[in-house]
Amino acid sequence: MEKKLKKGKKVTVLGAGNVGASIAFALAIKGLCSELLLIDINKPKAKGEAMDIMQGNAFCPSCDIHDGDYPDAADSDMVIITVGIARKPGQTRIDLCKTNAKIMASVMPEIVKYAPHACYLVVSNPVDVLTYEAIRVSGLDPKQVIGSGTVLDSSRLRTCLADHAGLNIKNIHAYVFGEHGDSSMIPWSLSSIAGMKFDEYCANVENLGDKDEIEQEVRDGGAEVIKCKGATYYAIALSVSQITEAILRDTKAVLTVSTLQDGTHYGVKDVCLSLPCVLGANGVEHEITPPMTDEEIARFQKSGEALRSVNSIKALARRHRSLCRRLPYSGGADAPALSADKNFGKLPNTGN
Repeated sequence: MEKKLKKGKKVTVLGAGNVGASIAFALAIKGLCSELLLIDINKPKAKGEAMDIMQGNAFCPSCDIHDGDYPDAADSDMVIITVGIARKPGQTRIDLCKTNAKIMASVMPEIVKYAPHACYLVVSNPVDVLTYEAIRVSGLDPKQVIGSGTVLDSSRLRTCLADHAGLNIKNIHAYVFGEHGDSSMIPWSLSSIAGMKFDEYCANVENLGDKDEIEQEVRDGGAEVIKCKGATYYAIALSVSQITEAILRDTKAVLTVSTLQDGTHYGVKDVCLSLPCVLGANGVEHEITPPMTDEEIARFQKSGEALRSVNSIKALARRHRSLCRRLPYSGGADAPALSADKNFGKLPNTGN
């Protein structure tokens, strides 16, 4: 049998909800791949989204957009994971953790069977926790699995500063590190506006306001969108398209994606969170450890501790379920309780 010739890049999007469909749309418009596969448990939804984008193919770079199932993901260069329940108004990302971790544990082994060499990009929330979970259950090299991390948070920060300064966003250079959530932190010492350090700009050109207030505005950005329209999906789709472009086109862009930390960077290990990474054809080409102040390093480490506590809670829950399966009864008053506290395992509001 003649071997099928692969003519371009192939991307699979797991999950065809608002986020997954918006990502597929953004990828198609930018012409980042020649084949785009949508997979969803709701097969008619995946088919409809694929058809809707495909019918506009005449107005963007040509791409074969279709729906399918896990076996159709074979030879994918990238797999983008958006599966899971959506966050509701007032709900934190950590509240989503228990359900979405179970979903991640079920889909990763299946997709890896057919696309073992792909670069995996986790977008589902809580993204740092689920990136860690994806690495744990898949058996993949941690360098193959990244999370969308604080790429969107960094964009929100730059947008906020550009608005405050009345400048083009391309003249704003600033990042958000750590968790994509409540414990995220802004290394202000690394932020610059029009070539000047943030503090220098505020002292010599214009005072842009209180740093804590700006940080809270950025952190609450997604929650405000959810409050107004019920969900966020356009901005995250654009950020994912930027990550995808960096990898598929080998652009060597520096983006704050979430990766598994090994203790090399500021002593943080055994947790996934965001630092500047150079992205290229191999996924994460290398991570950057920029010089921060002692206070900023402490805040970054605190973010790592917050995420590690969630991973520890998940591990305890897994041991609890395993114990229950071995016991000669299921549930009831005699079942061992993981915790009677209804807030057990929750963290403060993650903000977006």
